[in-house]
Amino acid sequence: MTSLARIVTFSATVALLSSAPALAQKVTYDVHRSADFAQIRTFSIKETPPEDLKASKTTAYDSPIVKQNTDAAVAAQLKARGLTRDDVNPDVYVTTRRSFQTEYYGYGWPGWGYGYGYGYWGAYGYGSYYLEPQVVGTLVVDINDAKTGELLWRGLSERDMHPTSSPEHRLKRINREVSKIFNKYPGIVSTSGSYIPTTTD
Repeated sequence: MTSLARIVTFSATVALLSSAPALAQKVTYDVHRSADFAQIRTFSIKETPPEDLKASKTTAYDSPIVKQNTDAAVAAQLKARGLTRDDVNPDVYVTTRRSFQTEYYGYGWPGWGYGYGYGYWGAYGYGSYYLEPQVVGTLVVDINDAKTGELLWRGLSERDMHPTSSPEHRLKRINREVSKIFNKYPGIVSTSGSYIPTTTD
């Protein structure tokens, strides 16, 4: 009976470990109440140093390639809204930056019945409990007035990072992430040059 209880508990714990809770992408924004987006026609991407220097040098989810792909996705979103890139005399400067934090999710039943534990779980004993780390990343996109430096609009996205994703999957996630952020951008410029306001709610 004891062996059976151990097998059942061990199997259930493995099942829990294989289904870490995924953080759905959370998006929010802020906008300067007096910003006139009808006057914003040109932009430039302004380079900024990485928020987390270690992550930039040692991970695939915050490498210089991710930075380049993120900036390219932002530029594509602005161009799709009728803005033109002008690195000489832009109306606004756009910056992107990422920050990270590690959150822990608990699994198992500490102190309940018999349970095996080895490797990540620790030594054999009564009950099994495991804290699994999950890196959560925040992407911030700022749009600042090029002349005054004033922040006009900020979009933020928070989601789980996938350290072992393929480059193709990582690029898709970046494009989807940036696209959702710009769903909150307050307007587009049509091909005729006229400004078309859009809701940000």
